[in-house]
Amino acid sequence: MGKNDVTTRVGENDKEKETLNLLTSTQIVIHDALKRLGLPEEAYELLKEPLRMMQVRIPVRMDDGSVKIFSGFRAQHNDSVGPTIGGVRFHPKINDDEIKALSMWMSMKCGIADLPFGGGKGGIICNPRTLSFGELERLSRGYVRSISQIVGPTKDIPAPDMYTNSQIMAWMMDEYSRLRKFDSPGFITGKPLVLGGSEVREEAGALGAAICIEEAAKIRGIPIKGVRIIIQGFGNAGSYIAKFMYKSGAIIVGISDVYGALYDPDGLNIEYLLSRRDSFGTVTSLFEGTITNEELLEQECDILIPAAISNQITAKNAQNIRAQIIVEAANGPTTIEATRILSERGILLVPDVLAGSGGVTVSYFEWVQNKQGYYWDEKEVANKLRRKIVRAFHQIYEISKISNVNLRVAAYMVGVKKMVEASAFRGWI
Repeated sequence: MGKNDVTTRVGENDKEKETLNLLTSTQIVIHDALKRLGLPEEAYELLKEPLRMMQVRIPVRMDDGSVKIFSGFRAQHNDSVGPTIGGVRFHPKINDDEIKALSMWMSMKCGIADLPFGGGKGGIICNPRTLSFGELERLSRGYVRSISQIVGPTKDIPAPDMYTNSQIMAWMMDEYSRLRKFDSPGFITGKPLVLGGSEVREEAGALGAAICIEEAAKIRGIPIKGVRIIIQGFGNAGSYIAKFMYKSGAIIVGISDVYGALYDPDGLNIEYLLSRRDSFGTVTSLFEGTITNEELLEQECDILIPAAISNQITAKNAQNIRAQIIVEAANGPTTIEATRILSERGILLVPDVLAGSGGVTVSYFEWVQNKQGYYWDEKEVANKLRRKIVRAFHQIYEISKISNVNLRVAAYMVGVKKMVEASAFRGWI
């Protein structure tokens, strides 16, 4: 891809359709950020795709005795600063372009939080809802065996992601330790506490987003107590955000899951909803009179939090959003064209690479604790996380004002800078 290709790939008549490709849209923003920083074209050529992309085939013995072959991926975007780090997701619709884009976003998050890492991401094409406990374990261990040559505490550190959890991380750590013949807690993060996990890790992503909500509200002069919030998605991130903000005095007027959405302008009983959700974070099927996820996004509120899947706010509905602030707790929920529309409307959009950086930050804390063999309590981890997120938020906000760009471009400007500097010192560019 040449210098002008990244901007001309998006045609005048097909702009929104093209931006729905996560890899393409990520490349466009990275290119824009690098140009605004005055960095050379070689930097874009280096960062536009991962340095490594491994695709594997994983044979798994199923409970009925048959063998099923699963496809998996591991992308390592850039390791100029240090080892790569990033989650492993289990999902039936992932593909190599998505994994590449997610590894690039992880690099941005590491740069924003000033961590000594580059971005990585992995995944397996599967539907974990249809797999038994034993099948999940065999699949998890098989994945580690298939990528063991390119991962490790000083190479690439996996972590939990969509539909993976601390149990799956424990199986993966155990398999890696068996392969290496010694205990390797630093190989992976998001582990159970008894296996070297960190306090706050499970809710870290949501806590980071909640801190961004508070800082964005301060900038707009909106008190948290009584602020009206809609959260699209009620899984791990969405439910924790709802819990945190509800305890802070916010009024949660809408939530949703894969089956639909609940909206009440007077506020929902979040404690009741949390007590009724199943293991996959669904609760709306228990209620009548639900609305769709698309309808929920257009309801009136002060703060809108997309915490589900990508490409939810597009050019088709951006004009209908009735919120003063949007905080992206999902990966890529807003397209490039929608970001432009929202910015022109004066809506403050806190991008995913900033709002979602809490998870990788506490993964870094867990890795550090594993290396030193000394573990911090919950309060210390939470305080360290808050300092990182608040500093990053205001750094990005100041750059957005100075450079006259939206927060997404400003965040990428911060995210790429450390990688480019490290790559230059290494002599790569």
